[in-house]
Amino acid sequence: MHRFANPTRFMKIANAVLPFAIGGFVVLTAIGLYYGLFNSPADYQQGDTVRIMYIHVPAAYLGVMIYGVIAGSSLSLLIWKHPLAELIARASAPVGLAFTFLCLATGSLWGKPMWGTWWVWDARLTSMLILLFLYAGYIALSNAFDEPGRGNKPAAILALVGVVNLPIIKFSVDWWNTLHQPASIIRLDGPTIATEMLIPLFYMLGGFTCFYLMLLVIRLRSEIAASKLRVAMMAGAGAEMGRAEAEKAG
Repeated sequence: MHRFANPTRFMKIANAVLPFAIGGFVVLTAIGLYYGLFNSPADYQQGDTVRIMYIHVPAAYLGVMIYGVIAGSSLSLLIWKHPLAELIARASAPVGLAFTFLCLATGSLWGKPMWGTWWVWDARLTSMLILLFLYAGYIALSNAFDEPGRGNKPAAILALVGVVNLPIIKFSVDWWNTLHQPASIIRLDGPTIATEMLIPLFYMLGGFTCFYLMLLVIRLRSEIAASKLRVAMMAGAGAEMGRAEAEKAG
């Protein structure tokens, strides 16, 4: 991975991926929404309310997956001092926060007709809410200092500590008696969802993943440009101070 440490080299690859990410997002999401909303059957118990699944499940998946990316980048930053690791984590955090919030919002919309309430302190819901707070804490901590870069290490440590929440999110429905339905896609004995529902769900998962890649490349461009600007400003300020010192000495 160290050969991608050069931002220019890395962005060449990222910019080549960007058109495919945009195309994948548009095509896969359009197909998934069409089949999910108009060409998949209603659930025999939940009726058409089950269609919230096509937004809720991909949002939950991206919320958890992106946090894993942040944790991996944080580990790379702390151990190998990889220069792009911090930028990837910073660029990913707001996107993961948005997906986690979307997961909780759509879950509430789904829970009201099914459970009769917008929210319960269910193990799965509570662990997802903790994930939202971890994202917010990471973003706040990484921007808590006036000097850029000082918040990177404490934010990375927080991200690694928060990893313990990811298996809790995944296995909470198996470990505790909860209102949330048990795992129905990633199971040792295979998915329990009907194929007519599973196919559009996979389209939406692919579309949401492409959307994340698209936003990641765009935000990385911004982060790298901001980093270069800070370096240039610091160099300019240093040169100005040097001239001032020379004039005083003269």
